[in-house]
Amino acid sequence: MKNLLVKNAPLFFSSLLIFMLHLPFVFANIKPVATYDAIKTNDPVTAVAGPASENDLSMVYSNLELNKMGLSEQAFNFALKGYDYLKERGKIINDGIISIVDFTKPSSQKRLFIIDLKHSKTLFNTYVAHGQGSGEAFANKFSNIPESYQSSLGFYITSDTYIGKNGYSMRLNGIEAGINDKADERAIVLHGAPYVSENFIKARGYIGRSWGCPAVPEQLTRPIIETIKNGTCLFIYSENKNYLTHSKILNS
Repeated sequence: MKNLLVKNAPLFFSSLLIFMLHLPFVFANIKPVATYDAIKTNDPVTAVAGPASENDLSMVYSNLELNKMGLSEQAFNFALKGYDYLKERGKIINDGIISIVDFTKPSSQKRLFIIDLKHSKTLFNTYVAHGQGSGEAFANKFSNIPESYQSSLGFYITSDTYIGKNGYSMRLNGIEAGINDKADERAIVLHGAPYVSENFIKARGYIGRSWGCPAVPEQLTRPIIETIKNGTCLFIYSENKNYLTHSKILNS
């Protein structure tokens, strides 16, 4: 038996040497198992989209192609600036939604934009009226004075709802001193109106006008109010030099 072991020793050691030389290649082909966190993060099927970060908000305009829908890029940028200003000061209760009225457009165009910022969606794009004292097709005169029947520019925070002479309506808190802070005194609210319709546009070339309220189509009144009531940001914009110069929010 001893002679047999001695005789086969070279064969044993050569086999052992070959095995050791191939050992690194064997382990190199073994792939590590991915951790649960890695799978959860990289799996496009299970990944859940979270709220948009502040850096993402600047991309909403291009992602939603709001320029093609008629929203001025300057109006959008000013709206975001005021939104950030008000959010930092705790004025906005529901920061997921912003509403923008772009009075650089005639009332025959859909110039109300309600945007879901957290999920980058346009929720509503429809007609909105301006005041009788502000102009006919275009709004170009603005006032904070009672009985002026003019629209007021600037930033508002949406408030509670009620049933009034115009049906289901929503109060607006004007928060820019000297610009729109008499909204409550003037009964400037968001409500529906039969004159905000395409029939009026066909007949006159523009929709009817309010006493200063941002009136919307009757069939959309409740859906819009239910979406933006109780603490969202509303921005009414125009290229009015007086407003752009005196708005403390835009010049902050």
